Amino acid sequence: MKRTVIVIVLLLIYNSASAQLFSKEKIKNQENFDKQVLTWGYFLGFNNYDFKFEYEQDLKDILVETSIGFNVGLVGDLRLNEYFNLRFEPGLYISKRNLVYDESYFDPSKFRTSDLSREVNSTYIHFPLLLKVSTKRINNFKPFLVGGLSTALNLSSNENNPEDNSTTQFRTKKGMLFYEVGFGIDFYLEWFKFTPSIRGVFAINDELVRDHDPNSPWTGNIASMKTRGVFVNFTFQ
Repeated sequence: MKRTVIVIVLLLIYNSASAQLFSKEKIKNQENFDKQVLTWGYFLGFNNYDFKFEYEQDLKDILVETSIGFNVGLVGDLRLNEYFNLRFEPGLYISKRNLVYDESYFDPSKFRTSDLSREVNSTYIHFPLLLKVSTKRINNFKPFLVGGLSTALNLSSNENNPEDNSTTQFRTKKGMLFYEVGFGIDFYLEWFKFTPSIRGVFAINDELVRDHDPNSPWTGNIASMKTRGVFVNFTFQ
């Protein structure tokens, strides 16, 4: 599903860029837009979050069932020069992941079918500070690369919950750090600038809150659990 969505977005970007590049139309929309020092906007989009696990022992992998989530937020853009911009893009990112364990993790005498899966809901308030590196504008579009660091507050975190997986509570940390890289294209329309972009996000710190029992089948074999994901955003400025 994730690959299909990315392919569709890439095809749409390519078709729009090709139409702009090979069109004989030379009239520039929003010709002075990029001369502004500060610009503002908002974005809508979707996400697909995953987990990257590292293990203490060589047991069967924990599987992650992902789903498509929703993004919404604001954009503040500071022009540094013709090719470099500093961007602040605070936003709300909602997602859900299901963890599926193998039966070998559990004591057969105590095993229950419900123990095999845990639902992880995440509602991130995301604060990325990004450097945008653009090419020269061609007619009414301009490709760019973007990268930077971000921090996020997980409103769905149950880090301080005294209960753990023994009572079905899979716990994650509230504060996260990420690095992000991506690309996109600015399209200068008659009344505004429209920007589709794709960005990968990768956690720097471990998100897992471990169970009280160090030998817990749910967390005992996990050395680290780090979020990674893909954002597809549509920005309007």
